[in-house]
Amino acid sequence: MDVPLLVWGLTVAGIVGMIAYDFVVHVRTPHSPSIKEAAVWSSAYIGIAVLFGLGVLLLAGPVYGGEYFAGYITEKSLSVDNLFVFVLIMSSFAVPREYQQKVLLIGIALALVLRTIFIALGVAVIENFAWVFYIFGAFLLYTAYVQAKAGRTDEHEDEEFKENLLLRVSKRVLPTTDDYHGDRFTTRIDGKRFVTPMLVVMIAIGSADLLFAVDSIPAIFGLTQEPYLVFTANAFSLLGLRQLYFLIDGLLDRLVFLHYGLAAILGFIGVKLLIHALHENELPFINGGEAVYAIPEVPIWMSLSFIVLALGVTTVASLRAGARTKAAQAAVADGPDVDAAGEGSPTEAPSATRSPVDEGLRDGGALDQVPDDTPTAAGRSGDGSGEHRR
Repeated sequence: MDVPLLVWGLTVAGIVGMIAYDFVVHVRTPHSPSIKEAAVWSSAYIGIAVLFGLGVLLLAGPVYGGEYFAGYITEKSLSVDNLFVFVLIMSSFAVPREYQQKVLLIGIALALVLRTIFIALGVAVIENFAWVFYIFGAFLLYTAYVQAKAGRTDEHEDEEFKENLLLRVSKRVLPTTDDYHGDRFTTRIDGKRFVTPMLVVMIAIGSADLLFAVDSIPAIFGLTQEPYLVFTANAFSLLGLRQLYFLIDGLLDRLVFLHYGLAAILGFIGVKLLIHALHENELPFINGGEAVYAIPEVPIWMSLSFIVLALGVTTVASLRAGARTKAAQAAVADGPDVDAAGEGSPTEAPSATRSPVDEGLRDGGALDQVPDDTPTAAGRSGDGSGEHRR
């Protein structure tokens, strides 16, 4: 795929422009987005990503168009899974809800920079060392196993955010205040400069996304080796993630089987990478250094179909399990059933990977009670009275 330098420049400028627009319009005035605002802007960013994919499909052909959509859907799915960790970080540091937008947007900007560096390194490596596909494939198979194991109920009981080494070192080295000082990263107290918890949260978000990139970059290379498609699929999956966080905040715990769907996708891509590695084989201890074509390459239409099917099945299964659990809990709340002998037999609620919460609720806060801060001609509403600490 031959992409002119001008097209690269326009694409990068457009992505940077959208991030800058978010900073100026949405984050400049701290506020807690309403469901309406989050839904409108999340839909807008997804629509832009889809239109871009249709442009690739029309101008570059169905193969490259399919590779882009497969990569975008996969990266978006992995990003949704990452939101679980973002929720834990926000709760652990008790970030006021009106400041969470700024944390997420700066984290997304950092993630885009880090992933661009990772993509550039990945392209350089695979162009010179084809055997790296063996490593990518094996790593994704291991990651798929970890994802599937993480989906078990006992793995998510009493789940809490665990600080990594970078965060622990930062908190020891940097003099930090106990309280937030607006959305500022530093403040001066008695003539001495201190770091606020906002900067510590940013370090937590940034270091967490650095770990996320370790599995997302090999996954996208398993679907396409075109640098332009790898970059744009990653960029568009990150854009709008901030709005998506507030939109599905109350629904995250309902996606009880998402881990299994992601495990299936990562495992599928891992196998696909190993097959590709065999076709590009240069290792002397495998078939004497000759390529192995016994297993054909997986076509992109099959990859895209598998990804959509896996996500669709796990999402529907998750929502149905949540509905059954909610119905069972309601039956228990209404009182025990009485059998023919007159003895009560309470209905048991089926277990799930995560304990579902009522839609729109988390930590006792109702999302539909958050004031609508959608920008209007008269300006923004909200004076902080709807503050919601996580």
